Amino acid sequence: MFRVPLLVALSLLIAFGGGIVFTLFALDVTSGFGAIKLGVWQAFPEMQTAEADPYAKSHRARAGRLLYGTAEGLVFTASDDSAGGRLTTSCSYRISGQTPPARLWTLFIAGNDGEPLAGPAGRPSMINSWIVLRNPDSSFDIAISPNAHAGNWLALPAAGNFRLVWTLLDSPAASNSGLIDLTMPKLEKIGCGHV
Repeated sequence: MFRVPLLVALSLLIAFGGGIVFTLFALDVTSGFGAIKLGVWQAFPEMQTAEADPYAKSHRARAGRLLYGTAEGLVFTASDDSAGGRLTTSCSYRISGQTPPARLWTLFIAGNDGEPLAGPAGRPSMINSWIVLRNPDSSFDIAISPNAHAGNWLALPAAGNFRLVWTLLDSPAASNSGLIDLTMPKLEKIGCGHV
């Protein structure tokens, strides 16, 4: 007598529960479609527009962050170095090259969730275009290491993996036409341990 309703209830539980679990998994492993990749740096230019795909819209809804308009800014992230290795706090890295065209840019160390990570107290974990020290040809070098370096330096937290988040504000790169000629700085591993 209760066999059929029990089987229907079990089927519905499996269908809805499996659907919810699969949807949450899909949201965690993707950032959306339409990514552009420039070296190790990756951005989603349509993520913040009305034309964004459903996954990008879901990420926006879950994050609850203020989003930039199409012409206001573009966010690039890097989780790997130029050799393809995962960024880890036990190694040191160097970012070098020319500044992307932008009125202002910011660079900070973030966790795997994209939230900023605070380095050890009193040590810098972010830098921007107003305070970066440049070479005579307008290029720059930024050391990312747990140990202090002269010049531009970002301090890594104690342990774990991290990613770098580079935000270009008021940049021609934010429009699709600006992405073609854009070159991002190189991200190289210097070494691991006390370097």
